[in-house]
Amino acid sequence: MVVELEVPSNFCPECRGLVIELHDRGETVCNQCGLVIRERDIDISRSGIRAYNYQEKARKCHNGNPISLLVPDISLSTVIKRNKIYNQDLKRAVRWDLQMSWKSKNLLIAITELKRIASNLNLPQHVQKTVVKLYKKALKKGLMRGRSIKGILTACVYLVCKKERIPITLQEMSIETSLNPKVINKYYRVLIRELNVRPPVTNPVLLIPKYVNRLNLGIRIEKQAIGLIQDFIKGKFFSGKDPKGLCAGALYLLSKLANREITQKEISRVIGVTEVTLRSRYKELIRFLNIDPNLFKN
Repeated sequence: MVVELEVPSNFCPECRGLVIELHDRGETVCNQCGLVIRERDIDISRSGIRAYNYQEKARKCHNGNPISLLVPDISLSTVIKRNKIYNQDLKRAVRWDLQMSWKSKNLLIAITELKRIASNLNLPQHVQKTVVKLYKKALKKGLMRGRSIKGILTACVYLVCKKERIPITLQEMSIETSLNPKVINKYYRVLIRELNVRPPVTNPVLLIPKYVNRLNLGIRIEKQAIGLIQDFIKGKFFSGKDPKGLCAGALYLLSKLANREITQKEISRVIGVTEVTLRSRYKELIRFLNIDPNLFKN
C-alpha cells in the first residue's frame, strides 16, 4: 500500500526547503535549491494602490509595452544600459547590442512606411498586422533581393486590401506611394507566384459608393449602379475586365438615363480610366440591357 503525502505549499517538493515568491518576476522558487515551482503568476502586490502624481504612477507601473506586430522587434527587445559598466567584454556587448541587423533595419523601414500609408488610406489595425505578416513571409522567402522595400511593401498592402475587400485601386496605391502602377503590379504578381497566394478579384460593387460620392450623383443612382453591376457579373460578362471601367460605364449610363449633366471626361478623370474604356463598357451595358443606342442621340 502506497501512501502519498501532500507537501505543504510553503515547502519545496524536491528538497523540502522553504519557498519564496518573487513578485517582480511572477515566480515562486525554492530558497535552498533554486527550483522554480510556479511561474507567470499575477502580481497583486501593487493592486489597489492609487497614484496621484507621475512619481507614484511610475512606482506603481510594473509592466512593459504590449506585444505588437507593428514594431520591428515585436516589443520584445532588450537594452543593455551603458552606465556603471567597467568590464571590457560587457562594453563590447553594449556596442554590439546597439547595432541593428539587416533584417531589423529592413523591417523598421517597411513598418515606418506602412504606418504612413495606413494613416493616409485609413487602414485598420488588423489590416496593418496582416500586411506585416505577409511582408515577413516575403522577407523570409528571399524576395527582397534585387527589389525595393517600398515596392514589395506596397504590393503587400494592395494584396491584403483586395483580400479584405477594401475598395482601394492600383492607381490610388500608385498615387500614395509615388510608384509606377506597372512596378506595383509586377511585385504583386511576384508575391502571388512565390508565396502561392490565390489572387483575389476586386468586386466593382465595392467601388461604387466612393465614386458616386466624388461625382455627387446621389443615393438613387448608387443603388441602381450596384444592382446593374451585380446583374452584369451574374451573367458572366465581367471576366477579364477592369472593375473601374465597369463602374465608369455604369455610372455614365445611369446618369444619362437620369438626365444628369455629366461628361465622359469628368467621370474618367474621377475614376481613373480612359474615355475609350468608359465607352466600351458603356456600349456593353447598353447591349446587356437591350437599350436602343439611338435613344441617347440628339
